[in-house]
Amino acid sequence: MSFAGKLLYHAWHRPAGVARQVIAAGGPLQVWRTVRGRREMEAATHRLPALHGLAGPPVTMHLLTGRRFWYQTAFCLWTFSKCSRRRVAPVIHDDGTLGDLHRGTLRRLFPESTFVSIIEAKERLDRHLPATKFPVLRERWVNYPNLRKLTDPHLGSTGWQLVVDSDLLFFREPEFLVSWCDAPDRPLHAVDCATAYGYPVPLMAELAGAPVADLVNVGLTGLRSETLDWEKLEAWTAALLARHGTHYFLEQALVAMLVAGRECAVAPAADYVTGPREPEASACRSVMHHYVADSKRWYFRANWRRSLDSHETHPGR
Repeated sequence: MSFAGKLLYHAWHRPAGVARQVIAAGGPLQVWRTVRGRREMEAATHRLPALHGLAGPPVTMHLLTGRRFWYQTAFCLWTFSKCSRRRVAPVIHDDGTLGDLHRGTLRRLFPESTFVSIIEAKERLDRHLPATKFPVLRERWVNYPNLRKLTDPHLGSTGWQLVVDSDLLFFREPEFLVSWCDAPDRPLHAVDCATAYGYPVPLMAELAGAPVADLVNVGLTGLRSETLDWEKLEAWTAALLARHGTHYFLEQALVAMLVAGRECAVAPAADYVTGPREPEASACRSVMHHYVADSKRWYFRANWRRSLDSHETHPGR
């Protein structure tokens, strides 16, 4: 970008973008309330009680997290465990920023946690995705952290892996998700509130060799590790970037291409809600919320507190 272009970006486009976000969030006062709620949520994570009386084998989930999101990871796992009445054995992929305090709190709440350091992740990359053979995926791994949700849980692994985003809260028993975890037999994904791949669907379908479904969301993603063709993923990524450049939703596009034309376990949209809106955003009658985009206002201001109120009202549940 030229000097004039940078000046225009910082003097006009960036402030204009921030202003639009503030307006969409309801104004400066509402933004302040959301920020305050986020800080209170993080502080409350240290006081989350350990859950007791859980039955059945532990449910394994993979989550990518770090210092900025660790408390969301904790609430996601805690509310899932509370509502499912199952232990969880999370595999936590550290983005390199988790501190001892974060790890200690997560271990206290989830004693069966496994932490994968960024050093371990890089060693696995070198073994299974050498930069000489996979230059595009390796570049994206460095500069586009979301790709780690696809690479890190699956490289060198076998069997089905469930990868979940941290910004989820559970309010009811997640029977569909637990049933899949206990006996996975097909890919799983959630349903988005709008199709968001960042790339033309016809191009994605052409590369995948099969129709690409609308509304695939990767907040919940179940894939079988040994079925992933990394050479194909390298070629797809290179083609998408060459024709349309980088995009935030690249990882979601790749997953949609991986499951194109396949029978999938699709999380019921009415129960597993992506981007909740009123009245559901406040009522929380569904099984789960995935707080994307401007739905985070309900997440940070109120709904994490709802899970605590429920626990205090019904101890041992």
